[in-house]
Amino acid sequence: MMKMFKNTKKLIATLLAAMLCLPFSCAEHQPQGHDHENESHSEAEHRELVQLPDSVLAEFGIAVDTAGPGIVRQHRDLTGEIVIDPDRLAHIIPRFPGIVKSVRKKIGDRVRAGETLAVIESNESLSPYEVTSLIDGTVIEMHLTKGEAVNDNSHDIMVADLSYVWADLSVYQKDLEHLAVGQKATLSIGGNIPDFTGRIAYISPTLSEVKRTATARVIVANPQGHWRPGLFINAEVITAAAEVPLAIPKTALESFENQTVVFVKTGDGFTPQSVKIGRENHTTVEILAGLEKGERYVSKGGFTLKAELEKSAFGDGHSH
Repeated sequence: MMKMFKNTKKLIATLLAAMLCLPFSCAEHQPQGHDHENESHSEAEHRELVQLPDSVLAEFGIAVDTAGPGIVRQHRDLTGEIVIDPDRLAHIIPRFPGIVKSVRKKIGDRVRAGETLAVIESNESLSPYEVTSLIDGTVIEMHLTKGEAVNDNSHDIMVADLSYVWADLSVYQKDLEHLAVGQKATLSIGGNIPDFTGRIAYISPTLSEVKRTATARVIVANPQGHWRPGLFINAEVITAAAEVPLAIPKTALESFENQTVVFVKTGDGFTPQSVKIGRENHTTVEILAGLEKGERYVSKGGFTLKAELEKSAFGDGHSH
């Protein structure tokens, strides 16, 4: 009986010791886990840091700007054609039937109002008379040849004033609600011809039965003659403009580890920060989160930093 009592007492003491020891064992375990977590986080930060001297930044064309407010313009992309303004086009027809004695001008010639284009001998009076231009412009069609008999309206001369032309843009139904007279439009035809920026002067009230499109018209100043009738053109029409707290160029965005990031400059180098984007156009994007006003960021050339990080990931995991 005494032996059983001693064994029971020893068991109770063992249980009490175990219960007292348990909290201290957990406390000792927690710091170890926390240290490991900090170590992993530190390694991740170090792995996603790029250090490049200013000379290298300049060599690779890496630009750094300060984050701040901006304007994001919404637009619609349209296509169209350059056409002649009908009010600047003259159809010149010989007044009397006769024989063409001489043709003074050819297609492409510049003429002044009142300048002689051709001379015709009248069938009735046998006297020559002059066919003159009605406007200043360029001869674009000539349907007269020397010795030809003129007896109907098919023998005409067309003179066009091309100092101003029309850009007729095709507008589909889905875009109509976004367009309005007065909106800014930038026209381009490629090559070395500079873009032209004007405003929509007219939107047709009806749609073409063939194309099922309306027409938005921009009047184009054409002093150099680059905008030739018949040219196919592209147009970007600004439909809205919003001032936003934070806007950056699209060249600042990079894709890294399945996220859209911006490389931000810190005291130790450049690090990729995930960003959330809002409104955007071809060149500018609104930043909703991930970048703060006043932060220095890479606005152009971030792909070089991205390549450096990816190279490090396949190496020892540290940037150079």
